[in-house]
Amino acid sequence: MKIPAGLAVKTIAVFSLVFPMMGTCRPGRAGHEAQQVEALFAGLVSGQEPGAAVLIVKDGRVVFERGYGVMDLRTRRVIDAGTNFRLASLSKAFTAAAVMLLVRDGKLRYEDRLTDIFPDFPEYGRAITVRHLLNHTSGLPDYEELMPLADSSVHVEQLQIKDAGVLGLLKRQNSGKFVPGAKWAYSNSGYVLLGLVVEKASGRPFAEFLRGRIFSPLKMANTLAFEYGRKDVPERAYGHTMEDGRWRETDQSPTSATLGDGGVYSSLSDLLKWDDALRRHTLLSELEMGPALTPARVSEGEPIEPDGTPAEYGFGWFLNPWKGHARMWHYGETAGFRTAIQRFTDDRLTVIVLCNRTDLDARALAVQAAGLYLEGSR
Repeated sequence: MKIPAGLAVKTIAVFSLVFPMMGTCRPGRAGHEAQQVEALFAGLVSGQEPGAAVLIVKDGRVVFERGYGVMDLRTRRVIDAGTNFRLASLSKAFTAAAVMLLVRDGKLRYEDRLTDIFPDFPEYGRAITVRHLLNHTSGLPDYEELMPLADSSVHVEQLQIKDAGVLGLLKRQNSGKFVPGAKWAYSNSGYVLLGLVVEKASGRPFAEFLRGRIFSPLKMANTLAFEYGRKDVPERAYGHTMEDGRWRETDQSPTSATLGDGGVYSSLSDLLKWDDALRRHTLLSELEMGPALTPARVSEGEPIEPDGTPAEYGFGWFLNPWKGHARMWHYGETAGFRTAIQRFTDDRLTVIVLCNRTDLDARALAVQAAGLYLEGSR
């Protein structure tokens, strides 16, 4: 579930037939900006292809909401505000919020060590704290690189590693990649372990904790951490990849069953409620969110994103500004999906792009759409 390395949007030749789900815009200038966003997305997806869902919120009001294309190529149901996409690394913000809630409850501390929580973890975990896991400074090995090669003849769900399996792989290692706190390196391993930390500290399965403490209180009724065979995803979009000129459903991979690093499914309708909770501080107070919005500092070098650009990262959020505009943001990829959320906090602007196809760069599209509103506000 690594986040995309490139920023270029791969534009493909498509028909211009588009299936909008619903349109919302304010009159005047905001309506003009919405037209520009529509023009940005309209030429990228035809009505009978996998597509995307786009939401823009300004000053707490929806100013743009559209769906393009279909959930899957079997039913060809049109994407709309209730369509649930696999969020991939956007899930990390929920994992971080779960940890922050337990810190508020007094059941966890940011300075608790891996060996405090998992006493049988190897000695190298004694220097790794919950804070290191949250801000990607733990130095944990990448579990994807430790997994055995997949047997292509076996059904993918039978090959999938789960969170406990990741813990097992990490327990078999003798050391991390670097001294905790010395460097910054994006770590899916760290967020898988955080899901298990939440389970250990709360005494509840991670998916159940998310539902009980985050999704249900915020009335995100159809958002869930997906566990194969336990609960179906309602209104589910399936992931796709273009191969040899044809779409192929590529919805699952051997790493698609882990939860803490990228297992949440959600929709525009529910993510609107999440954005509202972040803006109003209804789940965590402004003071409690403070550590999450404080960039990690390391003793060696500077944090660098996977694409080579400078990074600022808190708890589950990138924090580096864009053209002088403060923001908290994330993007992600997993089999068949590309996702992005851009929250420009001082400008009270949020852009969310969810794609069930791999040829669209959700991050670049979200930034480009946001720029239309930020430029228009000057």
